[in-house]
Amino acid sequence: MYSLVTLISIVPTGMKSYNPLEEELKEKIPVYVIDDAQRIGNAQDAVTHGYEVARKMHTHPEEKILDLGCGTGRNAHLMVSYLSEKGGLLGMDISDEMGKQFRSRFKEFTNVSFLKQRIDQPFELTGTFDKAFISFVIHGFPHEVREKTIQNVVAHLRPGGKFFILDYNEFSLRDMPLYIRVPFKTIECPHAFDFIKRDWKRILRDFGFHTFQEHLFSWNCVRLLESTL
Repeated sequence: MYSLVTLISIVPTGMKSYNPLEEELKEKIPVYVIDDAQRIGNAQDAVTHGYEVARKMHTHPEEKILDLGCGTGRNAHLMVSYLSEKGGLLGMDISDEMGKQFRSRFKEFTNVSFLKQRIDQPFELTGTFDKAFISFVIHGFPHEVREKTIQNVVAHLRPGGKFFILDYNEFSLRDMPLYIRVPFKTIECPHAFDFIKRDWKRILRDFGFHTFQEHLFSWNCVRLLESTL
């Protein structure tokens, strides 16, 4: 299932590059919707590439980072660029293929490791982390699974540690422009509709988090939500 951010990343702006998803999406989404999205501006934004997101995490060289649902390690690679050899990152994902690509990407790094593990089931790790990060994973879970994932974050963050959720912002789909509303309804999973309706600061507060900061991207549809434990 493709996300709205997938569409954002393939909408042609300026010089067009080939993407095999584009023709498939055009069959599902009216051309005038894509045309509207094209006129908005540069699709190669902070969310698509992650550079701005990594910068806003204000990572210190010796910090330990837990990357939940790390995939191939694209976001992890950006975060690791801020770390010294005394810092470290653990990527966690259930997919064998993602793990293979993650390990290949970081084969020269001594301070990066991968663990094949479901992030919604209890797990034990050595030590605690300064930061936990999850990107466009949690919106695809039923809410009870999201809560189990957050509980795992609480169990492995140090006091004062930071939890970063990069995902959809809270918004009313009915109030969004057509070029957002139609793709979202067309390509998103059912749990995403529930995700955007929930008050995530309140949910995180119930788990003991506080001092929230948020950074918005992609026409305010995407948010990096930072909270402190």
